[in-house]
Amino acid sequence: MLVDPNDLLTIGDVVRRTGVSASALHFYERKGLIFSGRDGTNQRRYPRHMLRRISLIVVAKRLGIRLSDVAAVFSTLPSHHAPTHKDWQRLSLAWKQQLEERRRAIETLEAELTGCIGCGCLSMKACLLLNPDDALSPQGPGPVRLQRAVRE
Repeated sequence: MLVDPNDLLTIGDVVRRTGVSASALHFYERKGLIFSGRDGTNQRRYPRHMLRRISLIVVAKRLGIRLSDVAAVFSTLPSHHAPTHKDWQRLSLAWKQQLEERRRAIETLEAELTGCIGCGCLSMKACLLLNPDDALSPQGPGPVRLQRAVRE
C-alpha cells in the first residue's frame, strides 16, 4: 500500500498507529511537542509526519528523557512540514550527546554504589553519598559529592 506523506490523520488513526492515548496526544499538543490542524468539520487532523515525533516521544519517555528536553530538541525541527533527513540527523546527534552524558553518570553512580555497598566502610573520605549533619547543604541540593564526580 502506497502512503501519501501529505495525508492528514484523524486522532483515532494516530492513536491506532502510535499506541498513545488521545488524552496524551492533546497533552503533547498543549506542550508544543506535536501539532494538528482542523478540517472543514472542525475535526482535529494530524500531518502524517507527526507519527515520527510521537514515536520519539514514546522512546524518550522509556529512556527517562524529560519532556522539556524533548521539547528543546523538537524546537529545532520545522513544525508545519516534514523534517528533512538533515534535520533528523541534527536531532539524533543532540540526543546522542545527552544519552552519552547520562550513560556516564549512570556508570559513575553504579561504581560508587557498588563501592560503598561492597566495602561497607561508609567513610567520609571515600564515600560520595554520605553527608553527615547535612554539612554540604551550602553547596547545593542532592548528593553533592556524587554530582561533582559525575561532572568531572
